[in-house]
Amino acid sequence: MANEPLANRPEQMEQEESIDLIELARKLWSARKRVLKWCGIGALAGIVVAFSIPKEYSVTVKLAPELSKGQKSGGMSDMAAMLGFDVSGGASGGDAVSPLFYPDVVGSVPFATELFDVQVSDKKGELQTTIYEYITEHMRQPWWSVIISAPFRFIGWTVSLFSDEEEESSGEVDPFRLTREENEVVKALNERVVCEVDKKSAVITLTVTMQDPLIAATLTDTVMNNLQNYITEYRTNKARHDLEYTQELYDEARADYYAAQSKYARYMDANQNIVLRSMRTEQERLQNEMALNYNLYNQMAQRLQLAKAKVQESTPVYAVLQPATVPLRAAKPSKMLILAGFVFLFGAAISAWILFGKELFDQFRQDPKEE
Repeated sequence: MANEPLANRPEQMEQEESIDLIELARKLWSARKRVLKWCGIGALAGIVVAFSIPKEYSVTVKLAPELSKGQKSGGMSDMAAMLGFDVSGGASGGDAVSPLFYPDVVGSVPFATELFDVQVSDKKGELQTTIYEYITEHMRQPWWSVIISAPFRFIGWTVSLFSDEEEESSGEVDPFRLTREENEVVKALNERVVCEVDKKSAVITLTVTMQDPLIAATLTDTVMNNLQNYITEYRTNKARHDLEYTQELYDEARADYYAAQSKYARYMDANQNIVLRSMRTEQERLQNEMALNYNLYNQMAQRLQLAKAKVQESTPVYAVLQPATVPLRAAKPSKMLILAGFVFLFGAAISAWILFGKELFDQFRQDPKEE
């Protein structure tokens, strides 16, 4: 008999829980008009917020980089080895700039400042300006952001009145020393220009978000070209320097060979009918010197061709898997999602107040009186 209360306890707990749930459901049902009223208020608030947020258009491009240098330079290295040259430079054959570093390149200050002077025009054709002026003067903001930022702007304006330092713009952007406004534009570009790299496939994804679809597509295409040019210049930098040095050696070898050839020809013209032993010795010396210069000239000519091929080999090639296109629909805000979110928040808030908040508030007000 002593074990019966313990055995019946789970059933009693289940009955109490079911009774509590039914009681809560009855409370909500009795206040259903109030809940629906607040859900309607939430819907109105969601509509106001959804239509106050400016539309944002996103453009995405995808690039597939070439294979690593070690996988594709075998033919060139074999040809150089047959000629007795080593064009590998002692490197392991990997790319000097891994695709994993591309997001850092796109997010760098010099890369962002290069976009300041990009000429853009809106979809309607009414606006033609630069990216810098578009972000600083033509970007729209929600009405509440203006209200929230007004006190901070007033404080900044007040502080500037008592500050002796004044920012002077020279007309040219110096990435080493940006003004406050230029720094804000760089931050805005870093937020709106996103570069991602798939670690498995090495596919590069560039996404640009702007408030105008044509401006977003134009800036995306520019970012893609600038990134390709940056990587190309970086990867071919050493090869181009080697080409310039080889070109100088080639020019010197050619000049020495032509000088030795002219000297030998003049000597032979001046000593055609002379058969002295000393003359023949000088003739052999000049001939050997000309042959030596010719061999050096021929060798440098081969190295020059290999250096030109190395520059071409080092130039990366990207396959554009998805080009930039003008979007037809805005990427955000999602008005239906905002509307549903506000309805849910208002409905959940009023439900929590009806079920728990009102009782707690009444108890809080009654406790001082009881004391």
